[in-house]
Amino acid sequence: MQRGNFIWVRFLGVVACVVMALAFAHGQEAQREITTDVPFVPTLPEIEEMLKLANVGRDDVIYDLGCGDGRLVITAVKKFGAKRGVGVDIDPQRIKDSNENARAAGVLDRVSFVEQDLFKTDIKEATVVTLYLLPAVNLRLRPKLLAELKPGTRVVSNSFDMGHWKYEKISFVGEQPIYFWTIPPKAITKAVANR
Repeated sequence: MQRGNFIWVRFLGVVACVVMALAFAHGQEAQREITTDVPFVPTLPEIEEMLKLANVGRDDVIYDLGCGDGRLVITAVKKFGAKRGVGVDIDPQRIKDSNENARAAGVLDRVSFVEQDLFKTDIKEATVVTLYLLPAVNLRLRPKLLAELKPGTRVVSNSFDMGHWKYEKISFVGEQPIYFWTIPPKAITKAVANR
């Protein structure tokens, strides 16, 4: 092989390696894309009804699982006087939006937002948990709520129930149902979780 052809073949080999490396990096980036079980749908008038139904007050620590842009947590501390609020979302853009909204509302000292899978989140300190998920996600989440939350903790879900775990109260915003439960004593919790 002549020297000119060798250099050209080598150049093409380098180009091919670079292209493959870029394709691999793009594939890795695509794998890191956020996969969510629930699309982001802003909750508007339902927020206040959810917080009223849960009877949120100054001693409460609110956890909003799938917090979106943070508006529920922000409203809980700003308007209802909750002691603290924690929003959890797997999407980094939603966490960024939540922090910006909390800064604009002047409540950054009383709220925090965590980029995390809600199924891996430690929720033990919550006195109120709010949800706007989908039916299948609620059902997957139900055993975690019953196992980790203290008896008496209030759970409110926008639009979707928890299957066999019968709600204690229901309210409506237009035609949109808001469901309410209280975590039962541990002896009853096992029976509910196993249904």
